[in-house]
Order: sequence, then C-alpha cells, then structure tokens
Amino acid sequence: MGAIFSQLGQLFLRTIPTVILVFALFVILDRIFFRPLRAVLKQREESTVGALARAREQAAAAEAKAKDYDASIQAARQELYRQREADHRRNLEQRDEALRKGRERAEVLIRDGRAELTREVSRTKAELEVACKSLAEEISQSLLGADSPSGSGRRFQL
Repeated sequence: MGAIFSQLGQLFLRTIPTVILVFALFVILDRIFFRPLRAVLKQREESTVGALARAREQAAAAEAKAKDYDASIQAARQELYRQREADHRRNLEQRDEALRKGRERAEVLIRDGRAELTREVSRTKAELEVACKSLAEEISQSLLGADSPSGSGRRFQL
C-alpha cells in the first residue's frame, strides 16, 4: 500500500503545476473576461429594469392622460347636449312666439274682415233697398200705366 501512496504522491506532485496553471488561468480569465462580462450584464440588467420602470411610468402617465382625455370628451359632450337642449328650448319658444303673433294677426284680420263684410253687407242692403224702391216704382208705373187716370194718383210703397 505504501507503493500506491508513493505513486499518488508522485501524481500529485506532477499535477501541482497543472493545478497552479488552471488556478492562474481562472484568475486571469476572471479579471480579463468574467468581471467585465458581469459588469456589462449588470449594467444591461439595470438599464433593462430602468427601461421597464420608465415604460411602466410612461404607461401609467399615458393611461392617466387617456382618462383625462375621456373625461374632457365626456364633459364636452355634456356641454354640447346642454347647448343643443338650450337651442331646442329657444327654438320652441321662438316658434311658440311666432305662432302666437300669427294667431293674433289672423284674429285681427278675421275681425277686420268681418267688420268689412258687415259694412259691405250694410252698404249692399242699402243699395238693394234703393234699387228695390226704384224697381218697385217702375214696376208699379208699368203695371198701372202712366196714362191711366186712376194710377196717376196712387202709388204703391213697400
């Protein structure tokens, strides 16, 4: 067994330079390659996390602006509806006023027309009465005759 230990000891002594070389290679690679790589990866992760955080903030700001925009659109719509309703009411009032004035003018025209018609009827009755009297006299004279002795003194009156 002593021979095995001596062989192991010799193998160990032969591997010491390889172990030292591997250890030196590890140290060199760590300083030259892995540390800068870790720094770049850390920086990349920080910038990614920062970009994600900024993106979340911008998304939240955009959502808040969208809500404000929707609220302002809703307020504008409500104002438009109020204006439309006010315009509609004002138009109805103007229409009602125009109808009232039209009715008043129509009533005045009807009243004036009736008064004119009444005057015309009175004037026509008076003219007819005069015409009837003159026609009655003519008829009575033609029936009785202007030559008849009994008719010269008698006249019919209506």
